[in-house]
Amino acid sequence: MKVLVTGGAGFVGSHVAEYYAKNGSEVVVFDNLSRVEILGKSVGDPLYNWNYLKNNYGNVELVKGDIRSFEEVKAVSKDVDAIVHTAAQVAVTTSLSDPRTDFEINALGTFNVLEAARLNDAALVFCSTNKVYGENVNKIPIIEKETRYEYADPRYKNGIPETFPIDLTGHSPYGCSKLAADIYVQDYAHTYGLKTAVFRMSCIYGERQFGVEDQGWLSWFIIATLTDKPITIYGDGKQVRDVLYISDLVEAFDKFLNSNLKHEVFNIGGGPENTLSLLELLNVLEELTHKHPNLSFSDWRQADQKVYISNIDKAKRLLNWNPKVAPKEGVSKLVNWTIQNLRLF
Repeated sequence: MKVLVTGGAGFVGSHVAEYYAKNGSEVVVFDNLSRVEILGKSVGDPLYNWNYLKNNYGNVELVKGDIRSFEEVKAVSKDVDAIVHTAAQVAVTTSLSDPRTDFEINALGTFNVLEAARLNDAALVFCSTNKVYGENVNKIPIIEKETRYEYADPRYKNGIPETFPIDLTGHSPYGCSKLAADIYVQDYAHTYGLKTAVFRMSCIYGERQFGVEDQGWLSWFIIATLTDKPITIYGDGKQVRDVLYISDLVEAFDKFLNSNLKHEVFNIGGGPENTLSLLELLNVLEELTHKHPNLSFSDWRQADQKVYISNIDKAKRLLNWNPKVAPKEGVSKLVNWTIQNLRLF
């Protein structure tokens, strides 16, 4: 199989590229290496994953290019069997300050990738986000516990399903651009018969992740704790996410690509059995690192969800998939990797 990974020098993309390279596939990584420029901040080495793939896998072709250019996308996607589209503008905060760039990357860029998939009759996996549900999530009543919030409505005891409403709510420009792309991916399956999957991701984490305050919070908390950088919690720290270790996510992608499914939308994350609040993560980090983070609190940020937990029953059922790495194990792995690579930070 020949696989194109857009955003392949990023955290998720590089793990996808590595997975298929290890399996003997021909892999093309397409990335414009603009994360630092777009986020306006940097932690670690922005070329680390690019060089990691270049130095370890001879069957990975690295192409520097931009998904905003259809001609570039068209050229790099020639004769591919599958595209895993991970390239994106990834931060709500950046979308608020620069909505045009956010739209051009997430909406127009995804449209270009879809057109390339259509021309090649290639299967497409799209990395969407839980932010497509917008502030509707915050309309669910919650209960405040000692270290976390929980849904009060028993209908959501297993998390947010794919049928949860996306309309009549605030989203943030980021949520809008990803939702537009999400719907386009769905429509290319319905209109053109493409094999496509939308994975609405919750918190994904793992080695080779260079989290910053605005994106990749779990990784950022680990980096900041180990390097004595200040951590600001927006809100009270009781906000909860389901967390999914990167190898479990890539396995779900692969199970779809190797299935007979034609098109599906999946909420993907650790599910209700793999959740952490910010305060709970900090407690785990103190236990693992024996360090007290330099912590302060500030006001809630626009469009933050107090609780988001994915209902992953559909992925379990249709993909015969289950998360394998529990949060304590996964966080420990990422802590160990960060310690071994402290020179990068």
